[in-house]
Amino acid sequence: MTDTLQKFMFENAGVRGELVELESSWQQMLSHKVYPKAVQTILGELMAASALLSANLKFNGTMIMQIHGDGPVKLMVVECDADLRIRATAKLADDAVIEDHETLKELVHAHGQGRFVITLDPNDKMPGQQAYQGIVPLDGDTVATVIENYMLRSEQLDTKLWLAANEKVTRGMLLQKLPEIGGSGAQAEDGEDMWSHAVMLGDTLKHEELLSTDIATLMHRLFWEQTLRVFDPLHPVFHCSCTREKVGDMLKMLGQAEVESAIAEIGRLDINCDFCGKHYGFDQVDCTQLFVAKTLAEGTVTPTEIKH
Repeated sequence: MTDTLQKFMFENAGVRGELVELESSWQQMLSHKVYPKAVQTILGELMAASALLSANLKFNGTMIMQIHGDGPVKLMVVECDADLRIRATAKLADDAVIEDHETLKELVHAHGQGRFVITLDPNDKMPGQQAYQGIVPLDGDTVATVIENYMLRSEQLDTKLWLAANEKVTRGMLLQKLPEIGGSGAQAEDGEDMWSHAVMLGDTLKHEELLSTDIATLMHRLFWEQTLRVFDPLHPVFHCSCTREKVGDMLKMLGQAEVESAIAEIGRLDINCDFCGKHYGFDQVDCTQLFVAKTLAEGTVTPTEIKH
C-alpha cells in the first residue's frame, strides 16, 4: 500500500485541486490505539485534510492541526511536515461513552467552547522567532466546513473540502480558488464562473463514492471534460518524531519535585507515546540524570504497557 497525494490545476482557470488517499499511514496510526467509530471517522478526516493543506505550504516545518473539545473528546491532533510525514492522536475524557452516530458538534463542541487551532512550526527558527498560530472558535458541523471557514476568514482563500474515512482508508479532495492577479473585470468574472463550476462538479461526489473509489478514478470521473495540468504524485507516510530525549525534556518541564515524588510512589515512570505507542521507561537513576546532566543518558526501552 502506497499512500498518494495528487495535485492538479485547471488550465487558465485560477483553480487548483488535490486528491489524497491514506491507507498505509492510516492503518499504521490505527494499529497503535483503538478509537470509537465516531472518533475514528473525524480523526481520519482531519488527517486527510492536514495532508491536503500541508502540500500547498512552502515552508520547511510542520503544520499542526488541533481541535480542542468541551465534550467527550478533549483533543484531536494531526501533525504533517513538509515531506508529508504525518501522525495523529486523540484524547478522550476519562468517562467518555461515545455512540457510533455522534457528530463533531456532539463530541467536541457540546457546550460551544470547542476551538480549532492551526500552528505552523518552522524547523529553522531564527533567534526569538515563534511558531505562527491561528486560533478560532469551532465554526462548522463537519471537519470540512470548519477548515473551509478558517481558510476564508484567516487566509482569505475560497476553499472547498470533501472528506471521508472508515477503518480501512481515509480520502479527501481539496479545491481552492487562486487569488486574482491583475486582469479585467471580464477575466475576474470568468474566474468566478470557473470556480463555481469546479465546486459544482465536486459536489456531485458522494460520501460512499469517496470511500470506495481510488483517487485516479475519482479525478477522471469528476473532471474528464476539463483541461487539467497534473503534477507528479506525492507520497505521504506515517512518521512519529518521538525520541527518548524529547520524553526526558517533557519530564523536566514537570519539575524535579513532581518527578521525584512520582518515582518515590511507584518506583519507575513508564510512558507510551500517544502517537505511535512506543514505550519509554525511566527508573530512579534515569530521572536523577535528567536534572544533573545536560544530555539524557541512554536507558533500556521495554515495550510494555503502562501499569499503575
